[in-house]
Amino acid sequence: MTRLLHRLGAGAATHPWRVLTGWLVVVVAAFGLAATVGGTPQDDWNVPGTPAQEGTELLRAEFPAAAGAQDRVVVHDPGGDSVPAAEITELSARLAGLPHVVSVLGPRVSEDGATVLLDVRYDVPVTDPDLFGDTTALEEAAGPAVDAGLQVAFGGEVPDSAGLSAGGTGEAVGVLVALALLVLTFGSVVAAGLPILVALLGLGVGSSGVLLLAAVSSVSTSAPTVATMVGLGVGIDYALLLVTRHVEGLRAGLDVRAAAATATTTAGRSVVFAGATVLVSLLGLGLAGLQTYASFGTATAIAVVSVMAAALTLVPAGLGLAGTRVLPRRVRTGAGGSHRRRAPLAARWAGRIGARALPWALGALLVLVALALPAFDMRIWPADVGAQPEDSTTRQAYDLIGDAFGPGANGPFLVAVDLDQVPAADLGALRDRLAGQPGVATVADPVLAPGGGAALVVVEPTTAPADARTTELLERLRADVLPAGASVTGQTAVFADINALLTGRLWLVIGFVVGVSVLVLTVAFRAPIVALKAAAMNLLSIGAAYGVVVAVFSWGWGRQLFGLDQDVPVSSWLPILMFAVAFGLSMDYEVFLLGRVREEWRRTGDARTSVVSGLATTGRLITAAAAIMVAVFLGFATEGELVLTQIGAGLAVAILVDATVVRMVLVPATMALLGHWNWWLPAWLDRVLPHLDLDGEDLEPADDAGIVEHEPPVVLPAVAGAP
Repeated sequence: MTRLLHRLGAGAATHPWRVLTGWLVVVVAAFGLAATVGGTPQDDWNVPGTPAQEGTELLRAEFPAAAGAQDRVVVHDPGGDSVPAAEITELSARLAGLPHVVSVLGPRVSEDGATVLLDVRYDVPVTDPDLFGDTTALEEAAGPAVDAGLQVAFGGEVPDSAGLSAGGTGEAVGVLVALALLVLTFGSVVAAGLPILVALLGLGVGSSGVLLLAAVSSVSTSAPTVATMVGLGVGIDYALLLVTRHVEGLRAGLDVRAAAATATTTAGRSVVFAGATVLVSLLGLGLAGLQTYASFGTATAIAVVSVMAAALTLVPAGLGLAGTRVLPRRVRTGAGGSHRRRAPLAARWAGRIGARALPWALGALLVLVALALPAFDMRIWPADVGAQPEDSTTRQAYDLIGDAFGPGANGPFLVAVDLDQVPAADLGALRDRLAGQPGVATVADPVLAPGGGAALVVVEPTTAPADARTTELLERLRADVLPAGASVTGQTAVFADINALLTGRLWLVIGFVVGVSVLVLTVAFRAPIVALKAAAMNLLSIGAAYGVVVAVFSWGWGRQLFGLDQDVPVSSWLPILMFAVAFGLSMDYEVFLLGRVREEWRRTGDARTSVVSGLATTGRLITAAAAIMVAVFLGFATEGELVLTQIGAGLAVAILVDATVVRMVLVPATMALLGHWNWWLPAWLDRVLPHLDLDGEDLEPADDAGIVEHEPPVVLPAVAGAP
């Protein structure tokens, strides 16, 4: 791999226009394919094997007219007067005439007459291009009622889908902040702009790949946004690492080609293994047992692979074109004093950590434990409409329905009854038994399917969908009340089943991701203790991030910063998705740091000095890379959609904690304490592990232009024992 990376970097720097032309062809081809044969992302909420899915399948078979999307139109008189019946009749007629509408049910009128609810049903799913994300037809139909002074709000699947699209402002701000940080880091606009451009080009190809994936499989509507968020962050970080190593080579006296080759050889190895750990983590999402989750991992993996390829090829090409312009002007002209004026700060910090490693390690550990404590109070639930901003039409419809008909009207249970197992004559008794249950507000009369094979009973709880008591009621109905052949479905029941599925699979995903990542690090660094310690540190930083998310969103400590007006549960999507992404990204910084520490260790054989030197040389890089990643994630967190807000904020916290408390304090402190034990490798494992030549030892002299020579590696004892 070292030989390949060296030749790749040298070739790209020598022939930059060939590389740029090749990438231009790839970008145009990817965009063209995506435009012609690419698919449209759509959510797949089918969860095979769950009780709610059984009921859903029965209703789909017996009530085909109800298989399409459903919306709810709420009409309210702001003055508290009764809504005129003529307005409702005219509105119902206009809604019935909309494309794909098969029926308008209702009206359901509140006791005071001031609120009226209409249910609109379509003959196509919400993912149909005519419906998804477009409320224009609903707004036009409601126009005359609004002109008459009535308030009209929309809930249901189509309005919900319209709120899923991110505005893009937050991402743009995040990129601008990243650019500013890069300018401060390098002191050169050329060096700062290169990582941004490379990441955007790689991300463009990756985004096209996601659309091509959507043509052959189901991809969640939120997956492209998560893929963009992660791909943009890691793309900038990987390019930043390469540019930083190239600048170091130029300052050490190497020419442009040799510096680019050295950067691609040394930093490129870190990029490859860091990317590998991210991919392992993302592929672990497939173990969650939900197609939507698997699509998050696959889509983001496509983006990561694309930006990795861009970093390893476009960065050395761009560096070859830029020449010495990546250096600050004062360095190129020899003015302004030494270009190493910032180095003593990092060196002093590293020396302080190494000199008093135990107190620093204990202090960092206490900080992480304190931050993680709120995680023990975590309650997860899929984000519902009640957590959306008050000015959104879906939130207004949610509040109006809750005020007029009770909170349970926003998430009714649909009891699907198979009449081959439950006689139709027993439906009345079943209805009465359901109505007598604590926590049940109303039970509608059973509705028979056209074919007579099933019946539908609508049950409204007394509590809101996200209320824990609603889940308790669902579990009691399933366990003690409903007979065989009757199953509860509907959005609330589906959410509860998804919640239970993801909670149960969390530890499976964690075990897989941690296990494979430890294996990858062990192969990369031939140091099992370092690999195990890295996994433990990453778990601590993610636990701390979980705790901060709970404190902010569920305890309300600063939720106003994200536009929330009430405390909300942690989204069901967050624990597994955040773990997989954050664990992989944390490994990025671990690889960056360990790569330099290992170089110094093999050069000097001094464990403590190698840690101090490694931190001194990578501290500024890790800090800059983390700041950029935090800026990008917070940019996405401001887009308003609650799931993305929580994921963006959680990942920003995870990266911030990892790059400061963990990577800059806890990791070097524990490595300084362990000394030579960091690099202990038992003889049997040494024989089993493949040799990947991470240090360029198999490069021939002719290939080794520009690569700094190292002294022979220190050979550790091959058996367990004192180092």
